[in-house]
Amino acid sequence: CMSTIKIRLIHSTMTIMIHIRKSLIAVSIIFHFLIFVLGVLGNGLVIWMTGFKMKKTVNTVWYLNLAVADFIFVAFLPFSATNLALDFHWPFGKFMCKLNSMIIILNMFASVYILVLISVDRCVSVVWPVWVQNNQNVRKASYVSLCVWVVALILSAPYFIFRDTEKVCDKILCFDNYAMTITRFLLGFVVPFTVIVSCYAVIIHRLRRNQTLTSQSSCPFKIIAAIIITFFLCWSPFNIMGLIEMANSMPEYSSEILDDIIIIGSPRATSLAFLNSCLNPLLYVFMGQDFKDKVRKSILNVLESAFKEEETRTHTYTKSVDTSQSRESSDLNTEV
Repeated sequence: CMSTIKIRLIHSTMTIMIHIRKSLIAVSIIFHFLIFVLGVLGNGLVIWMTGFKMKKTVNTVWYLNLAVADFIFVAFLPFSATNLALDFHWPFGKFMCKLNSMIIILNMFASVYILVLISVDRCVSVVWPVWVQNNQNVRKASYVSLCVWVVALILSAPYFIFRDTEKVCDKILCFDNYAMTITRFLLGFVVPFTVIVSCYAVIIHRLRRNQTLTSQSSCPFKIIAAIIITFFLCWSPFNIMGLIEMANSMPEYSSEILDDIIIIGSPRATSLAFLNSCLNPLLYVFMGQDFKDKVRKSILNVLESAFKEEETRTHTYTKSVDTSQSRESSDLNTEV
């Protein structure tokens, strides 16, 4: 009698988990579609603005590269959505299995390292504004961005090499090699996060000491901070789920609890990571101006204003530093 009850409980639990899994997959497919539409339109608009409509500045170079990384990623989303709709059957062949996986990780590395560049650039602009004004230019920023893409490509290449397909129960599965999970977690999350937090700690310290700089930096600082916070909120669950999946693949750590966590959490974590690729254009619009100004202006003008604000702030602060230095020098000569 007890064994019969246990069997029924197990069967009931499995049925519930299957329904939950199917529901999560359905929601994920809808989510993929929305992210694809918003990501293509939003990032395409940013690419058009920063690449063809606006004057080239260091600031627009950073945002252009960030938008390109997100646009490439969302362009491949239909493959992942189809894989979900077919219950994880991969019909596109081994090459596309490898390429699709590499694009996801390429987007992650490229985006996070561009955010590192933006953070370092802001930090240097606040600490050494005169040096930045004299030495920073679009060509150097383009070269640095190219180096970021090369590094991101190198780090994502193993996912192309080790990703593989396997036929299981009339399905072709496109599966991961979890040997790269630790590397991805450290180089794609921990190290960049540490650098970014350090840069903003320096920036906040300087802003507290200089009220003039605080008023000039308020809006651009909020935009950049929002982009970075959004990135880490979106990608943190994805990296954590990767570690859980890696642990569950080891016999000594494998358990039914981890299986349930993966079944419920993995689709949500993946969808959240994918969502990041369509959020940046929305942040540019809704944080670039006051709400009333956004209503009155076209989206193009709002985006242009959002990208130009940081450039204006840097130039203004540089002039204020030069003026203050000239005043100090004049006062010193008067005393002498």
